[in-house]
Amino acid sequence: MTATDRAVELVTVAAQAASDKLADHIIAFDVSEQLIITDAFVLCSAPNDRQVKAIVDEIEDKLRGVGAKPMRREGERDGRWVLIDYGDIVVHVQHEEERAFYALERIWRDCPTIAMPDTVSSGRGDMAVVDTSAAADDSATVNATGAAPVRNASG
Repeated sequence: MTATDRAVELVTVAAQAASDKLADHIIAFDVSEQLIITDAFVLCSAPNDRQVKAIVDEIEDKLRGVGAKPMRREGERDGRWVLIDYGDIVVHVQHEEERAFYALERIWRDCPTIAMPDTVSSGRGDMAVVDTSAAADDSATVNATGAAPVRNASG
């Protein structure tokens, strides 16, 4: 079983909305094989609480435009990690510190990713890549060129 066409559509809309608000490290996983409660996760991050909230607002606005209404929303008051559950997809917008600490990419790395349209970019228009195989000490850094991840001297 793979993510439904509707889930993929919602992923694309959410990812584009996040990209429009300069979210970093946008990635989507097809979790339909592992979970029965949703088909896909969208993950993205921002460097500050205000941008997290702006990304959440844009995602909600764009998904509302295609007829999707959130079933549940958590974390909006703090602005550090906002989870928006649409049933078919779950969107995680995290402050970059929470993103690094919780490392959801490592948890879901065995799931296939959902391809994003070329118009979806991360941050300042570059396609950032997150090293999902990094050890728990987070010694890997983000490489925005798409080349192999750079390791810190301690890693």
